[in-house]
Amino acid sequence: MRAVAIEDLEPGMILARSIINDDMIVVLSEGTMLSKAHITRLGFLDIPSIYIKDEYELSETFQSVSAIFSPSSSFVSEYKEVITTAKEIFEDAKSGKPPVEKSRTMVTTTLAPMAKESGAIDYLLEVNHLASDVYNHSIRVSILAGVIAKWMMLPASESQDIIMAGFLHDIGKTKFPERLLDKQIDNLKGEDLDAYIQHTMDGQRILSGSPELSDGVKLAAMQHHECMDGTGFPFNLEGQDIHKYARIIALADLYDNITTEREGQKKRTPFEAIDRITSEMYSKLDPMICVPFLKHIKEAFLGSRVLLSNGLTGHIVRYSNDFSAQPLVRLTQDDIVDLNETPAIKIIEYNPK
Repeated sequence: MRAVAIEDLEPGMILARSIINDDMIVVLSEGTMLSKAHITRLGFLDIPSIYIKDEYELSETFQSVSAIFSPSSSFVSEYKEVITTAKEIFEDAKSGKPPVEKSRTMVTTTLAPMAKESGAIDYLLEVNHLASDVYNHSIRVSILAGVIAKWMMLPASESQDIIMAGFLHDIGKTKFPERLLDKQIDNLKGEDLDAYIQHTMDGQRILSGSPELSDGVKLAAMQHHECMDGTGFPFNLEGQDIHKYARIIALADLYDNITTEREGQKKRTPFEAIDRITSEMYSKLDPMICVPFLKHIKEAFLGSRVLLSNGLTGHIVRYSNDFSAQPLVRLTQDDIVDLNETPAIKIIEYNPK
């Protein structure tokens, strides 16, 4: 790696070390490819330089050697390859009819096997900075939905249908005004909010013309913003009136939205997502889906290295009980901190084990 002054940064450079501001918030993570927007943002930070990967680290030789020791390398490669297909499907859907057969082939040959990989949750954290556009988001939600289905021990045929529902859940956004594509619902009001809500009904309408798709896939597109307590949209449905696929997609959608880097938002960790899911599992979300998700995702993070807001690093050793949102972190052999009892200390960065 090499240090480069902020004024000498260029788009395309790869960050070699995470950048953390004075509030102990991760501004940009290691491995991020710098864009013009990133560089502009860094210009406002009071730091003289940052570390970027040097020519050797970016060389084919280094990448080949690294790939041998990186269990995530094939997952990331598959993800990058499938982006092109996903983009084509969403472009085709603008005509009002999604290429269902192409979607099914992608789900069967690529997305379903990726969801079955034991490290899928970790690997998705490596790729989620690539883009927050609708087709990248849809790929990640699709894989996450497959992971959730696996953790719920659903039959293989149903799991594959849920993965399809995850991929097509936002197909209605192909009818979106361009200016709304990168917006978050929390920032919308008036006509913009109405247009956002409309994407759920547009999605169901687009999919309704494909008899080869199950009702669950079609309803997931329309109902994935409904909430168990009736506070969602577009129809304020409650509880079991919301299709199971939509309830699964709602959880996957929430997790991805929290853990994906977006312009104008600070980067958030999966532990913030766990905290949010824990707080909403008996109101907006379905506890029958949240409980297995939280159990397995917490197990997936055991042993992982984390950076805390007090500047110390440690490893996750356990959770104090099944409903604790935050883990216990071992700082030294004899020093373990329970983050549930020390709310002032947060995990600000997670590194897969």
